[in-house]
Amino acid sequence: MPGENLSRDEARTRAELLTVDGYEVALDLRSAVGEPGGEAGPRTFGSRTTIRFRAARAGASTFADLVAPAVSAVTLNGKDLDPAAVFDGTRIALDDLAEGDNVLVVDALCAYSRTGEGMHRFVDPEDGEVYLYTQYEPADARRVFANFEQPDLKAPYRFEVTAPEGWRVWSNGAEESQDGEVHRFAETLPISTYITAVVAGPYHYVSDTYTRTSDDGEKLEIPLGAMCRKGLARHFDADDIFTITKQGLDFFHDHFDYPYPFGKYDQAFVPEYNLGAMENPGLVTFREEYIYRGKVTSASYERRANVILHEMAHMWFGDLVTMQWWDDLWLKESFADFMGTFSMVEATRFTNGWITFANNRKAWAYRADQLPSTHPVTADIRDLEDAKLNFDGITYAKGASVLKQLVAYVGRDAFLEGARRYFKRHAYGNTRLGDLLSVLAETSGRDMTAWSRAWLQTAGVNTLTPVVTYDDEGRVAELAVTQEAAASHPELRPHRVAVGLYRLTPKGTVERYARAETDVAGERTVVAELAGAEKPDLVLVNDDDLTFCKIRFDERSLATLREHLGDITDPLARALCSSALWNLTRDAVLPARDFVSLVLSSAGRESDIGVLQMLHTWARSAVDHYAAPVWREEGGRALAEGALRELRRAEPGSQHQLTWARFFAAVATSDADLRLLGGLLDGSAVIEGLDVDQELRWAFLSPLVSHGAADEAAVDAELARDDTASGKRHHVRCLASRPSAAVKAQAWATVVESDKLSNALVAATIAGFEQASQRELLAPYSASYFEAIERVWAERSIQIGMDVVKGMFPGLQDDPATLAATDAWLTSHPDAAPALRRLVLEARDDLARTLRGQERDAAA
Repeated sequence: MPGENLSRDEARTRAELLTVDGYEVALDLRSAVGEPGGEAGPRTFGSRTTIRFRAARAGASTFADLVAPAVSAVTLNGKDLDPAAVFDGTRIALDDLAEGDNVLVVDALCAYSRTGEGMHRFVDPEDGEVYLYTQYEPADARRVFANFEQPDLKAPYRFEVTAPEGWRVWSNGAEESQDGEVHRFAETLPISTYITAVVAGPYHYVSDTYTRTSDDGEKLEIPLGAMCRKGLARHFDADDIFTITKQGLDFFHDHFDYPYPFGKYDQAFVPEYNLGAMENPGLVTFREEYIYRGKVTSASYERRANVILHEMAHMWFGDLVTMQWWDDLWLKESFADFMGTFSMVEATRFTNGWITFANNRKAWAYRADQLPSTHPVTADIRDLEDAKLNFDGITYAKGASVLKQLVAYVGRDAFLEGARRYFKRHAYGNTRLGDLLSVLAETSGRDMTAWSRAWLQTAGVNTLTPVVTYDDEGRVAELAVTQEAAASHPELRPHRVAVGLYRLTPKGTVERYARAETDVAGERTVVAELAGAEKPDLVLVNDDDLTFCKIRFDERSLATLREHLGDITDPLARALCSSALWNLTRDAVLPARDFVSLVLSSAGRESDIGVLQMLHTWARSAVDHYAAPVWREEGGRALAEGALRELRRAEPGSQHQLTWARFFAAVATSDADLRLLGGLLDGSAVIEGLDVDQELRWAFLSPLVSHGAADEAAVDAELARDDTASGKRHHVRCLASRPSAAVKAQAWATVVESDKLSNALVAATIAGFEQASQRELLAPYSASYFEAIERVWAERSIQIGMDVVKGMFPGLQDDPATLAATDAWLTSHPDAAPALRRLVLEARDDLARTLRGQERDAAA
């Protein structure tokens, strides 16, 4: 992995020297099918690349990027170069460049991937069909063709793909011709290497068309396509995907005043995908888990809609206008995250999307912004390893939260006009922070410098707390908001917030009766508008979720929430309170058992299904990680009893019933609970309205296996019922979850000591290996982990390295000895790869937070 890195300084030097005029890439993918060749090593495909570029100086030297097992020929300006002399496995040395025009031709054998990086090859266990797709961000196009792998060397691309007979092939441009097995595609507009794409195989494909007529009568027509594996075709709801797609295209054309520039709009749902999706222009790729094999809740469809719109926003923020280097990754990801929710709420049926944003996306951001690795939204990205790790909660969700506040700060109209000018001014180019700030300053009339310094160029999350005093009549004498910051990141920021006053009504509900917006600045801000208001039962700072902050409660408000969290009528306010209570738990202010009690008393009345699912996730985490070990069993039993009670109460066939069923399966531990799950599987037990489809069968079988109530034969029998790619992943996970020392040793060996598993099966094995109920079985692997991670990081791809280092950290060995072992590794490995140290530091922080939470809970 270290040899594949690229530094910011190297990229800057190369960009100063080169201008790239175009690529011609020819791939021969016929080797994807059939038996591999007799030679040892990875299965490979042919890759021939012609790059036309200009150099600023005669005689200059640079390099092209290529990660490949073999290079057979390199020609620079008609001169044959010795591949053994110029290619080192990751770079091709290019010396004595001509001033002006140069032509590089590289013939290579590139390797198919099993890690989701480069040209990923998947064999469907259901029918033996082979499927291919590419995934490059931030820098894996060089695993497929020779290139200059950095975002600011944009160029047009022309792809030619030779594929097995009967296959279909897609790329960014439309297919122009097919001559037997050879597919040729239209030249693209100038784009970066990391968003080029190829998808090939016997995919099931559905087409549609988006049409639009502009105010001046000009007609825009965009061919739409959606594809998935043939085995998923019966589950593929392409109509809904096209509906969201058309609604999004309407929204962005209405607001961006820049027509979609990339011709067609295909969306490919592909197997074993590491990400949620990728914004390749004209050929967006998604994880196929967004095609639902069984019944799911509206939250799942909302999540998919959000991802579709997030990627669509990238067509403008990221593809049309691209960051110069990964320092400004936020210029695309923060905007796409914000615009995904913004467009979804305004253009689709998912009008409560800001509730999900407040409760789910911001939880990710709050955690990330309190880690020792937190960074400003505009980050310092030294190299590609840094870039890979910065696709995080800061770049996405905090950045989006900051943009949400920016809209409140400069106004919606000024924000959107700034976006329109940004696109027109920088189309097909590369930008930095200042380019965006300058157009926003123009459209808003505000000086963006101070705002940017506070929100984009400093790290850390502020905490806002209401301080209320009352007069002799019980009315508010003064309501002030105090602002605090962590000592490590002491910046106090300007916050535009709403403060809401809520009271308990005679009918038992908690409703808002007063609201004031104000600008919080410095350590203490008085909200004068609320003086004289009737005494509230609940004061909610950051009502309506206008800013990015942690919120606290005064004692009276906290007492109200303990009894009446579920009685708050406004769903966004309820979600904000739930999120704040979870932050209190993670911060070791609220005992974990109190949080569990709050969930059990209120979750049955939660109407928003996405919020309910987050409450379930948090409650389970509270028991598994933050509860005192002596209370853990009691807490788990309380969750299971509460889940079963609500499952039986839920309306038959409802999405709430399904959600409680899944949660019950996740927390079931007692013999009686496990017998019920077994009965639901074999049909001897029935809960009215609950359809136990294949996905729910796996959810019920999983705890039976991990608690020793079902054996390998039962898992194999379930795979026989569901012999699909999804079934295989469930099978691997369940087998690794069995409570056996031999099973754990085998799982460890297959993930840590071997690289034979694909990325999806590595993830499934890790998920099965790590079971909160199996702490004693996992204890021997703490020392092994620290002995192995540096080797794993050096030998494996960065994606698999990240999966292993994060997933196998001994966080369930939650005691001071593990913390000390982590500190010892960090102390003794000061020169380990910075990205590896970052992952270990983050895991250490989570463990330290766990121990503080357990100490607080034990004192309750």
